[in-house]
Formats: sequence, structure tokens, C-alpha cells
Amino acid sequence: MRRLFPVTDETVATTGAASPVGRQWSLDELADAYAYPVDAEVWLRANMVSTLDGAAQHDGRSQAISSDADMRVFGTLRGLADAVVAGAETVRQEGYGPARAREAFAARRAAAGQGPAPAIAVVSAGLDLDFSLPLFTEPLVPTLVVTGSGAPADRVAEARKSGAEVVFAGDGARVDPARVVHELAARGLRRLLTEGGPRLLGQFVAAQVLDELCLTVSPMLTAGDAQRIAGGPALTVPERFALGSLLEEDGYLFGRYHRGRHSAE
Repeated sequence: MRRLFPVTDETVATTGAASPVGRQWSLDELADAYAYPVDAEVWLRANMVSTLDGAAQHDGRSQAISSDADMRVFGTLRGLADAVVAGAETVRQEGYGPARAREAFAARRAAAGQGPAPAIAVVSAGLDLDFSLPLFTEPLVPTLVVTGSGAPADRVAEARKSGAEVVFAGDGARVDPARVVHELAARGLRRLLTEGGPRLLGQFVAAQVLDELCLTVSPMLTAGDAQRIAGGPALTVPERFALGSLLEEDGYLFGRYHRGRHSAE
């Protein structure tokens, strides 16, 4: 029988959860383990998966290196977020649709003053997006399109026509990652989750606005030249994150790391 459990006694203390020996963790237990800090004005966490040799994708998608347990964590993190932030390329490659309301998180979201589902925020400088897709035309919560003030006017108009809310977070054609966080927080979206892709995550890392990384290490080797979880310009000095918790199931490791300047609990 598969089960998800803390690896060490320290992890039990960190997450406040006991080991569910012989069974999988419930969604409520996972939600407690991955709860956002209550005292943070805004908190940006990332959720990514990587193979043992550092590949974030296989054949352009992450599904092949994921697992059922990884998808349960994925769903839990979405169930806790105010907004899911993703780059345009990831939205296209992964076939993003609208976030759905899930009964398992309904009471928890209502108690936190959240809507029934997280908003999807698509970051795109050029707005090369298909605005006829359900992500834009049929969301439970209006989709946000985050771009620069110099984005093509016709594409901005097309986004708004589809029902999306356009958010400007940069001057000219450029999107400023720090302003993405600021503009979303200004709209009351404080519990932020980014699912990448690697280019967008790299921009958040370089701007030093990422507060937490939820990283699934898949027990697979792929070789090849797949992207790693973060790309783009490197930090001058590597930034150290602290381990908040570590879970394991079927050889998959689920680590939660947070910046040293914050406490994730």
C-alpha cells in the first residue's frame, strides 16, 4: 500500500502532523502540512518537479515525470492559493484550463475569505495566447493576463473581449517579476502559487521575490537536454533556502523550502 509520511521526527514537528502509517495522507492533512504562513502580507511559492538528473520536463511536459502523489500535492497547493501564476509557454504546453472548485477545500477557502477557486494569472509580454480557449472564456474566477504597459493594443483588447482582466506589471514590453507579485497582492491575491515554467521561475528567483519552493524529486533519470526547474540569469551569490518539511511516497520526495528571512510556519 502506498502512503505519504514524514521522513523524520523533525518533519513531524515542523508540519504538526503524525505519520499516517499504512495509508495515504488525506487532503486535509496535506492542506495543514502546506498551509500558507498567516502573518505574511504576500507569499509567493513555486511548485515544480524534477528528475534525479535535473530535468523539469520530458518531451516538453512535466506529466511523464510526475506521479499520483505529486498530483495530490499539486491539487492541494492549488486548493490553498488565491492565484496560480504561470508563464504563457507553460499554459500552452500543459494545456491549461480554468481552475475548478473542489469540495474538499470549500470550507477551508470560505474560512480564509477566498473564492471558490484560485484565479489563473498568465504572464505574457507578447500576449501570444488563444483567447477563445475556456481558460479565458469560461473560468469560474476571471483569468488574469499579466503583461507590460507596451503590450500590443490589439492583443490587450482581445484579452479583455474574452473576459480576462489585464494587469500591467512592467514598462514597455517587459514584465517585471517583482511588480507581478505587487500588482496581484494589490488585488487581494496574497497567497500566490507559481507553476513555472522554468523561465518564469528563474525570473522570480533572480528578482529575489520567491518565498518558498515546493519541489518534487522524481526517482527517474532522463538524460537529454530538458530544461531544469529555473532558467535565465543567475544570481551573483546563490541564495540559501531552509528545509521546512520533507515527505516521501514510492521514492518520490516532496520538499518544502523557504527563504531564510521568513518563517514558513
